[in-house]
Amino acid sequence: MHIGSYALSNNLILAPMAGITDRPFRELCKQFGVGLAVSEMVASNPALRHHKRTLLKADHTGESGLRSVQILGTDPKQMAEAAVFNAQRGAQIIDINMGCPAKKVCSVAAGSALLRDELLVKKILDAVVNAVDIPVTLKIRTGWDLQNRNAVEIAKIAEQAGIAALTLHGRTRACKFNGQAEYETIKQVKETVGIPIIANGDITSAKKAQDVLKSTGADAIMIGRAAQGNPWLFKQINHFLKTGNTLEKPTDIEIQNTLLSHLEQLYGFYGNISGVRIARKHIGWYLSHLDTISQETKNKINQAQCPNQQKMLLNAAFNL
Repeated sequence: MHIGSYALSNNLILAPMAGITDRPFRELCKQFGVGLAVSEMVASNPALRHHKRTLLKADHTGESGLRSVQILGTDPKQMAEAAVFNAQRGAQIIDINMGCPAKKVCSVAAGSALLRDELLVKKILDAVVNAVDIPVTLKIRTGWDLQNRNAVEIAKIAEQAGIAALTLHGRTRACKFNGQAEYETIKQVKETVGIPIIANGDITSAKKAQDVLKSTGADAIMIGRAAQGNPWLFKQINHFLKTGNTLEKPTDIEIQNTLLSHLEQLYGFYGNISGVRIARKHIGWYLSHLDTISQETKNKINQAQCPNQQKMLLNAAFNL
């Protein structure tokens, strides 16, 4: 799998997820074998460009592997400027968000709302591709709603603009994350354009990953929600695609050690106070894979206010 001149180590990609794919999580997923990890989406609004939270989203200090930053916006000039800014800060790939279905994003005509305006899509893609000398990728959905699936048309525009790879989530914006992702549209796009196509949506296991690759003909797959609290999913998929054999699920000790390592990275990245707060959702996802820890214990862990307390309660829960 190539994106521009860059060769990925494999065809597994971690999806950009707001509030989740920060540097600690990206690095963790790379350790478990993901070929590329995309940052949280970064607003192109110049007023937010130097905000602490914005800068943290695309912080690559010490990060291994390729560095891909996703940008979001509706103004071609601002998007081009955001691409240049992030390239100067170390991004090796710029990803454009035209797939986010969130109301607060679509209400300002950004994310997947852009799919309703193909002319604006073209202007944004042209502006960004021409502004930087690094590969630019694009993430979209199948269309605005079930009656308006225009992914094939958008893919043609993307290819003409010089987009290096296209990720397609198998739902429309109106579907949000409801129902089942469909892959027929991804197959149609793959058969229409010559750029690499990345399939996304409901890929939750090694077998499903193999099935989606075969049914769509996609060059790679992108995984988002299924990796939350489950970074070893990438190791499982890589092993299955190479050997046809299924790896055993991680033991409780492996989950405990991975979780504690993740927490230490969060404390170091955000500081103790914010790190503890941000860690709570990750802890919830990790513990959802275990049926040996009671809800009462989970609630106590969730109330921890400092790193030592959070880790102490977690260790106690695992050692029951």
